[in-house]
Amino acid sequence: MPSWCSISFFGSIAVTFALGGFAATAALAQQPGGDVRSTHGAWSIICDTPPGASSEQCAMMQNVVAEDRPEVGLSVVVLRTADNKAEILRVLAPLGVLLPNGLGLNVDGKDIGRAYFVRCFQDGCYAEVILEDELLETLRNGESATFIVFQTPEEGIGIPVDLAGFGDGFAALP
Repeated sequence: MPSWCSISFFGSIAVTFALGGFAATAALAQQPGGDVRSTHGAWSIICDTPPGASSEQCAMMQNVVAEDRPEVGLSVVVLRTADNKAEILRVLAPLGVLLPNGLGLNVDGKDIGRAYFVRCFQDGCYAEVILEDELLETLRNGESATFIVFQTPEEGIGIPVDLAGFGDGFAALP
């Protein structure tokens, strides 16, 4: 099984800019004017038209915080590219995370690997991967995921993400 960080990572950067960049995801993640179209378990589908975009963009998302560190939270976002040829898993982590260690992912206790952070803005730092079939099936069939951010090389903070409704929400994503 390929590690999470080996999944077509650099190709997703080009796709991101074709989607209108990271700012669009930040707008959706913060839900300022986006409409919640549907809820699937722990996941919501939110749609909005980002500034300067000609069409509406929808994303499936969940906002979570660490159980023992309420100041450390993530926005986990799944969206389709404008050409409908790929799906992206993008995670917004808070500023102050250790960037070289990347973002770890465990699903149902199994280590999936790490994704690297690609960019930081005033709202946080983004890690993303293309949702290839193997990772997509792991998330669809899983019960819980834990994303891990690092504040020091030795100290990882696990942030639980409920996978209930992931498959249904993904199927309903426009």
